[in-house]
Amino acid sequence: MNMSDAPAVITRAAGLPPLLVDATHLGRHVTGIERITEELFSPTALAPFAVHHVRAPLPGVAGLIAGQQVRLPWRLLRQRRAIGLFPGFPPAPLATAFGARVVPYVHDLFPLLRAEELSMKARHYIAPALRRAVSRLPRFMVNSEKTAAQLRRYCRADAAIHLYRPAVRNVFGVSDADRAEREEAPRPLHLLAIGTLEPRKNLTAAAEITTALNARGMAARLDIVGRPGWGGVAEALTRRPHVHLHGYLETPRLRRMLQAADVFITTSHDEGLGLPLLEAQYAGLPVVAPDRPVFREVLGGSGVWIDPADAATAAERIAALIAGSGWRRRHLELARANIRRWNEQARRDHAAIIDMLLSLATGD
Repeated sequence: MNMSDAPAVITRAAGLPPLLVDATHLGRHVTGIERITEELFSPTALAPFAVHHVRAPLPGVAGLIAGQQVRLPWRLLRQRRAIGLFPGFPPAPLATAFGARVVPYVHDLFPLLRAEELSMKARHYIAPALRRAVSRLPRFMVNSEKTAAQLRRYCRADAAIHLYRPAVRNVFGVSDADRAEREEAPRPLHLLAIGTLEPRKNLTAAAEITTALNARGMAARLDIVGRPGWGGVAEALTRRPHVHLHGYLETPRLRRMLQAADVFITTSHDEGLGLPLLEAQYAGLPVVAPDRPVFREVLGGSGVWIDPADAATAAERIAALIAGSGWRRRHLELARANIRRWNEQARRDHAAIIDMLLSLATGD
């Protein structure tokens, strides 16, 4: 449920401290991080606690920094029993100083693991705060088992790490109703990728795979939805044949792209979770992904596994995917089963997180 859908007032259990949720990053564009904040940290999701979303005091980057560096630590200082939850950016140094009253939600350890692929903002603002928080704080929430395993290498030996995987909803309003009845030899084959055009997403590998498909006689096109980022990726992709860049799309246009696609593909070097893969499965799409732990965790037995560095073999794998009869229906059923599996895990995680916060609040 989005915060806009939540009731204005949630009944607060007697004696529980308030939860101060860092919402300074909200109000801009909506990505996976913003959706996590709006859904997993809404007043409804965190009932029976009283939840206060702490917003940036001013628009723009200056307001975001002021909110994170000053407003949130000041609120924690004034409200001495309040618990601070940080579902977006890592807590600032002054907030980290409140120790056990501060619980970050760690999306991934990418800023510490692949510093060479970070933007200037991430390298000089996010990475130092994340390094300080993970080395000092006693408790964390994470979005996946993969993130938990990476975090364990950096955090205190006695730190508690709690899985809080998000339930996946049909956020784009797509339908899989006619997916199984579509022709089984589409020309061209429509591949769809979603992600910011920056080095981490490795979208040039998806372009190479599309080129390899066409070279072997299978007409294919790659549609990429996402904002231009850094590293010259957008400029390089504009020169690639069979690649179409669409920029950021609002939900109605993205819905049409998902409905028209035949295969969803990701070639990312790394992800903390990969929520768009699950969301694409609501359209009944087969998902092609790197054979790495985080994608195995998200897709279970429904994924089509490739090595993005080997474009020719990946193209063969995709060609084999659509060669047999009934491939659309088979992957439609796999997608539905995987969504059910994931959401059951998310339901259990949510119950455990509420128990953890109640224990923290009562000093148990």
